[in-house]
Amino acid sequence: MRDDYIAGSSSPTQKILLLEDDESLNRGITLTLQKAGYTVTSAFTLAQAENALEKEQYSLIICDITLPDGSGLEFGRKVREISNTYFIYLTALDSESDMVNGYDTGADDYITKPFSLMVLVSKVNALMRRIGSTEEYKSIMVCGEIEVNCQEMKVYKGGQEVLLSKKEMQLLVYLWENAGRILSKENILEHIWDTDGQFVDDNTVTVNISRLKNKLATDEISNVRGLGYIWTGNVVRK
Repeated sequence: MRDDYIAGSSSPTQKILLLEDDESLNRGITLTLQKAGYTVTSAFTLAQAENALEKEQYSLIICDITLPDGSGLEFGRKVREISNTYFIYLTALDSESDMVNGYDTGADDYITKPFSLMVLVSKVNALMRRIGSTEEYKSIMVCGEIEVNCQEMKVYKGGQEVLLSKKEMQLLVYLWENAGRILSKENILEHIWDTDGQFVDDNTVTVNISRLKNKLATDEISNVRGLGYIWTGNVVRK
């Protein structure tokens, strides 16, 4: 357990790496997150962010995509290859294909500019509440060739590990816990993104469901038109 504690709190301070080249926006985000109780390291270039990662471990990385010395997407891919650190893109690129590209690198969330700082803090808080919490991940769940080790947060298909982001893992477990039951987009947003959906892009659930189906190469996630999504397979716990 880390030993950097917030004064008057029994919880360790959670560290965030912020990579944003707009100095004014970087400063505003940093101050807002610090007021919320987080320790924030600010970086304005990929080189600075990579240097920070060599020296410190972070609970969350918030990253712009268009940077002066390269692409935040490539940075995200590199981070995901070596770490399960929570990762949020913060960008002006707002098309559906941009979102898909972002989630394909393993991002946990994708926030488009302009945005509310309070909404950002809400999303950060929701992610941070999940760190260290293993209460919902205490068993092994199996459906056909797919096995989920919930405690280790790992997924296997046919004995081979399938790399999922934390959001994808949470989405899969939620679908499995409710196998045979139709879950609306609102249900999924509230449970996985910890919000009523007011500040979440309409494509978020659709994009993540599609990515999960592709990674698992399964047809057992069905879209029930006008109602939501359902896992049709038989899930058992070990």
